[in-house]
Amino acid sequence: MSGINLGIIGGGQLGSMLSEAAKKLNIKTIIYCDDIDAPAQNFCEQFIYGDYNDKNKIQEFVNKVDLITYEFENIPFETLCEINKIKKVIPKPSINKLIQHRLTEKDFINKLNIRTTKYASVERKTDIEALGDFLPGILKTTTLGYDGKGQYRIKSKQDLNSLNIDFSKGYILEKLVKLKKEISVIITRFSNNSYEIYEPIENIHEDQILKYSKIPAEINKRLFDESKEWSIRIAEELKYIGTLCVEFFIDRNENLYVNEIAPRVHNSGHLTINAFNISQFENHIRAVCSLEKVPLKKISNAKMINLIGNQIIPYRKNLKVDDNQFFFDYQKKEVKTKRKMGHLTTLI
Repeated sequence: MSGINLGIIGGGQLGSMLSEAAKKLNIKTIIYCDDIDAPAQNFCEQFIYGDYNDKNKIQEFVNKVDLITYEFENIPFETLCEINKIKKVIPKPSINKLIQHRLTEKDFINKLNIRTTKYASVERKTDIEALGDFLPGILKTTTLGYDGKGQYRIKSKQDLNSLNIDFSKGYILEKLVKLKKEISVIITRFSNNSYEIYEPIENIHEDQILKYSKIPAEINKRLFDESKEWSIRIAEELKYIGTLCVEFFIDRNENLYVNEIAPRVHNSGHLTINAFNISQFENHIRAVCSLEKVPLKKISNAKMINLIGNQIIPYRKNLKVDDNQFFFDYQKKEVKTKRKMGHLTTLI
């Protein structure tokens, strides 16, 4: 019996799956979220609803837990720091701050001698006009934004006239690579040079939302090894504790680029629940709670499809799945377009 009360900030599907993994390890989870309908309240022992800047509610949450982790990175840095003064936050808040800002994240990666696409800071429209060699490119807000939010594809300077961009926000312009493939590597780091790393996962996006993931990724051995080595280097440099995902681009010349780092469990790793002896979620709980590190063993190749919006409805109406398939319903109350409602993993 562990007897640990683990606080989780954020109540989406990742918080739900972390809570499910914690139950297996006899760890109680208390979730804090600013969404009163957060689906993770269906999976945790206790749910606290409150704004991320509500000091009284945060204090109530902190008083109930032994340590804290989080399921998404866009939590106010100040909030995490204040919590960390009272109860340990893992991964540490400074990592979250670095990765919350796309420019500092890219600078960090490049300093490790790891390749990213070319990028530049953009504060006004004229900055883009002076960056012709970065086009075609993608303009992203430096903070916030996920699943394609806060992003604009710019093929040429002429596109700027038709795009309604709020330049009061900070942006980064990234030169588009001639994309062949996208992969991700999920690693759980326990301590110095102590980690478990999953094999690279091949991903396909639709409308800038992850749609399909599969293992094994169809890549050569050099890319297989290089993506894992870069992920280890990033996790070690950050002195990261917990599960981390590194997303990569592969161009048509078989060059590897780090796209971004997610300091948390990741959508592309949902297939690890069924394809490995220890899922990314269980490994995260084990690492942050200082539990035993269990060697990873692959059970099966697998593919995962995200169920977006009303694609969940036939499954909720008892659409039959095969014996080698596993259906996950995130139990979100409202079905919305472009909203991740569940997923289906198939062992192959």
